[in-house]
Amino acid sequence: MTKDSNEHLAEIARMNQSNRMLLPDGTSLPRIGQGTWNMGDDASRREEEIAALRLGVELGMNLIDTAEMYGDGRSELLVGEAIKGIRDQVFLVSKVYPHNAGNERLIRSCEESLKRLNTDHLDLYLLHWRGDIPLEETVLGMEKLVSQGKIARWGVSNFDVDDMKELLGIAGGTHCATNQILYHLGSRGIETELLPWQRSHKIPVMAYSPLAQAGSLRKGVIESEVVQEIASAHNATPLQIMLAWTMREEDIISIPKASSREHVIENAAAGLITLSKDEIWKLDEAFPIPSWKVPLDMI
Repeated sequence: MTKDSNEHLAEIARMNQSNRMLLPDGTSLPRIGQGTWNMGDDASRREEEIAALRLGVELGMNLIDTAEMYGDGRSELLVGEAIKGIRDQVFLVSKVYPHNAGNERLIRSCEESLKRLNTDHLDLYLLHWRGDIPLEETVLGMEKLVSQGKIARWGVSNFDVDDMKELLGIAGGTHCATNQILYHLGSRGIETELLPWQRSHKIPVMAYSPLAQAGSLRKGVIESEVVQEIASAHNATPLQIMLAWTMREEDIISIPKASSREHVIENAAAGLITLSKDEIWKLDEAFPIPSWKVPLDMI
């Protein structure tokens, strides 16, 4: 699955470019993008990380997600370099700290992110997690940013179902484009209530850490006999199976991080994997959905 050849890379790109989903406003996005947490922190890896992001865009993963929190802006600076000359090919996402999500602080934070990213607009701007600033104030600020052309749309991150219900009850709250949340094979709590609720309101999920940070967030996932067996059947890695699993539904966008060429290709090639109903059933048996509502996982 990770064979590095022009023909193979072209096949991966074609698949990811055609395997898409829609935001509520009809915008078409790839079902796999690129996360950037912890990227930009090590100056010695800068060129490698920039090359990795640009390769990801070439392979159809043209959604790039970052945040003002990541490295105190260093990730945004890195992304700004990576998208130079290809900005029009990239769906650019960033996130604002909760304590910056009101009134003029929201406007200022967005403008500072735009400067670091060397762009005049974001395609999507997210509230990173819920803080003390009233949601009404945040929504008002987001709508103002839209009217100013600084962002095309906005959404939230790390919101549980009660937060989402409150949000949609606010004037303008129904303009929320997505909820970015932790979701991977070993963390399925959203499937009990939040995911069905979002589906009923046609708000897609953006899954961060879909690889459970290489399995460190949930011990035993990569080592699972079921995961290993399915990976072997597809001539794939366990991480590719985990990623393909998050992409089994049409309304979930996965944003794994990859900071090297090899890892980017491995992630992108997961788009070629289609899990059978039997394989999904086996994974459900090995990693069942909780039978009761559990607190929302966050990192």
